[in-house]
Formats: sequence, structure tokens, C-alpha cells
Amino acid sequence: MKKLLKAMVLVITMHVFIGCTSNTKQAASLKDSESQMKSYKENHIMTKAKQDSLTPDQVLKEFIEGNERFNSGNVTQREHSEEIRKAATGGQFPKAMVLSCLDSRVPVEDVFDQGIGDVFVGRVAGNFVNTDLLGSMEFACKVAGAKLIIVMGHQHCGAVKGAIDDVHLGNITSMLANIKPAVAMSSNFEGEKSSKNEAFVKLVAENNIRNTINQIRAKSEILKEMESKGEIKIVGAFYTLRTGKLAFVE
Repeated sequence: MKKLLKAMVLVITMHVFIGCTSNTKQAASLKDSESQMKSYKENHIMTKAKQDSLTPDQVLKEFIEGNERFNSGNVTQREHSEEIRKAATGGQFPKAMVLSCLDSRVPVEDVFDQGIGDVFVGRVAGNFVNTDLLGSMEFACKVAGAKLIIVMGHQHCGAVKGAIDDVHLGNITSMLANIKPAVAMSSNFEGEKSSKNEAFVKLVAENNIRNTINQIRAKSEILKEMESKGEIKIVGAFYTLRTGKLAFVE
């Protein structure tokens, strides 16, 4: 009987020990998880203080490096959990505003390896500006504090090809009128001036980026003044679908 009692005590002791060890490991794991989440928030959730500390050149450098990570496949492992989404509801303090084409093959946040709350994105076929987009840019920069505007065109742009071919189809016709100035800017191109010539399409797309930037400066006193004071930077970029790389357009 005594041997049986000793055996029972030993078994109970072992269970208690194992339970304590398990609880200790779970507590340690939970603590590590909480620490990792805290670190992620500190490094990846934009705050007003972080936004204020950035310069336009720093943001541009960060976006260039983000595109390099996108190209190499070494992108940031992002956390999109409910906790992160909640953390972003206290306000938005993006670093930049990107005006992009509507094209589904140009995933803006991915191209620059940016996450929730990092970037305003405006989209329209042909990445041109109108009153609505200018107002959106003014909100992004003057009100919300973004430090950079990127006008991004891309390879094989259907809107650019439509403008070159003088397409007439419903509301698309008036939309393409916004891109026609870039076609005129490309009149000195030596070679076939058609949508079938990739070199010509690229030139028109690049000139369309230049024209859009000129329109921003001409039609928004707010953004022009902010740029002249060094509060923001406005740049153009051409995205190549095949490679995922960006070339900045002067």
C-alpha cells in the first residue's frame, strides 16, 4: 500500500511539474508574441511624429529601396491582423501620394513595398490630373502631411495607346483627350508613330508623366508653393511591367 501511495504521489508531482513547465512556456511564448507585435507597430505603423521627422528626399530614398526589395523578392513580411488594422484607425500619416494608372498589373503598394497607412494612391487610366485628383493631392500633402508625390506611368499603357490611335468610344474619348498633349509632345519621334511601336508608346507615356507634373505645378498653387519651400517633392517614374523596375523621368 505504501508503495502504491508513493507511486501515486510521484505521478501527481510529475503532472504538476509538467503543467507548470507548459504554462511557463506558454507565458514566455505569449510575451514574445506581444514583444514582436509591439516592435512591428513601432517599425511599420506610421505616426505623426514619424511623418514629421521625414524629409521628401528620405521618403523618395525609402520608396526607391522598397522597389529594389520588390524586384529582389526580399519584401517586408507584413502583419495585417485585426490588431494592426485597429492601430491604424487612430489617424493616417502617409509618407507619399502616388498617382498611378488604373492598370491592374501595377500594384502600387507592392511595387514600393509599402503597407497599411504608408501611401495615398490615386488611380485613373493614363495617370493624368483633373480637379478631383489635384484636390486629392492637396489633401494628401497640405492636410495629411505626405512629403512626396510620384506620378507613375507604365509600359504597355492601354490609355496611352488609345490616345495615340485616337480612339472614339463613349466617355473614353473625352478621357483620352487628357493624354493627347503627350502625343503632340512626341511628334519629333523618328520612327513609326503608332501604338504598335513599343518605343513610341514608351516615349508618349514618359511625356505624359512630364505633362502631368507640369499640370500639377500649373494648376495647384498649394502644391507649387509647398514644392518651392522644400516641403514636398514631385517626381515622375516609369514602371516596366516585365521587370518590375522603375526609371525616374526628368
